[in-house]
Amino acid sequence: MIKDADVLSETTARPDDSMGHPTAGPLGRRHLLRGGLGLAAAAMLAPVEAEAALRAPPRQLSLINLHTGERIRAEYWAKGRYLRDGMREINRLLRDHRTGAVHAIDPKLLDLVHALGRKIGNRGPIQIVSAYRSPETNAMLREADGSGVAQNSYHMQGKAIDLRVPGLGLRQLQRAALSLRAGGVGYYPDSNFIHVDVGPLRHW
Repeated sequence: MIKDADVLSETTARPDDSMGHPTAGPLGRRHLLRGGLGLAAAAMLAPVEAEAALRAPPRQLSLINLHTGERIRAEYWAKGRYLRDGMREINRLLRDHRTGAVHAIDPKLLDLVHALGRKIGNRGPIQIVSAYRSPETNAMLREADGSGVAQNSYHMQGKAIDLRVPGLGLRQLQRAALSLRAGGVGYYPDSNFIHVDVGPLRHW
């Protein structure tokens, strides 16, 4: 039986003490000089990075929604930018299959799934168990199994996906996802999927 799941995650932020008032004297001047050099270096790197992005190969995803049977192979990024038509196709496939609600999927999540596919050398469609989840669906799932569904699930933000890959062991898929160090990774052997999200780095 396919079972959706997610976990709670909290992060805390601390004020940056380095952002106080400017310091007078030589130390302050050296700090400003270093800052100016850093900005100059960043300005020099920007065109190089832009040129590299233009030369990079396009990114595409091959996906199948296990609940609807729909499948796509969509190119969603090319020449340094995300492609509207490809993103629209993917957003629709990854909709809440219970309500039909479509939500924008975070491009970073698509890049994570793409990187995972490259990591495992996958050429076939990745099977999607759950992606976007509407607030109504999330509330229903919490009521059915509150222990495994977060109240503020990353699924509701289009930042999480539950998936599996035919012919690849779940533990192997989990290790590949962990090696990317790109966010959260959950392991659900009873339901035969892993969860990945672009939230804080953690695993369970």
